[in-house]
Amino acid sequence: MIRFVLWIGVILFSAGLGNAANAQNLTVFAAASLKNALDEISGNWKSTGGATVSASYASSSVIAKQIEQGAPADVYISADEQWMDYLAQKSLVVKPHDLLGNRLVLITGKDNKTDAAIGPGFDLAKLLGTGRLSVGDPSNVPAGIYAKQALEKLGIWGAVEPKLAPAADVRAALVQVARGEAPYGIVYETDAKIDPNVRIAGIFPEDTHPPIRYPVAVVAASHNPDATKFVAYLGGPEAGAVFERYGFSLIK
Repeated sequence: MIRFVLWIGVILFSAGLGNAANAQNLTVFAAASLKNALDEISGNWKSTGGATVSASYASSSVIAKQIEQGAPADVYISADEQWMDYLAQKSLVVKPHDLLGNRLVLITGKDNKTDAAIGPGFDLAKLLGTGRLSVGDPSNVPAGIYAKQALEKLGIWGAVEPKLAPAADVRAALVQVARGEAPYGIVYETDAKIDPNVRIAGIFPEDTHPPIRYPVAVVAASHNPDATKFVAYLGGPEAGAVFERYGFSLIK
């Protein structure tokens, strides 16, 4: 009987250790364009004694829907306010606020030296020729939505739409241009800066689309005390320096 009680005690103790270990992990759902910067920041956070961050990257719409369906996330970072608002209206996130800004750019392969003067009269369809324009899917991917808004403002959406090569997220759009599968693409400036196989051919004027904002929030269903701490850390100077190095602008 004594051995049985001791055995049960060991099992319960081990389970407790397992739960404690799991409690150290922080699950972050974030827009694909944040991957490089957020991976580095998560490593820095852990080195200062913070929890291990397990990050899931995809289009903001995809991860928002996953959270809506009950996926166990602690923190959500969107590449636009629309999908954060979508979750906020359903009371699925807590105290969302804007964290970062970005810019929309036209990219091409590294060996293409043609620059584009993006503005009134910009003939992107002619520039594409028989090629296609790689973008995040304009129906749900924030980068693609911004791209459509910019092209509509410039009055060239109708001519360019038949030439689109929609991608699942902005990083997938980047890859299509980097591999030479599309001669041009529209991505965020931060994405263009992390791939040596592409170059920025032009920058879309800020008045051609709404401001690009990345809001962050704790997921309402999370019971992880590190979630609030990590969100605060993301807004601090150490994380801010990393974000800026990758090309993001900080929103105070």
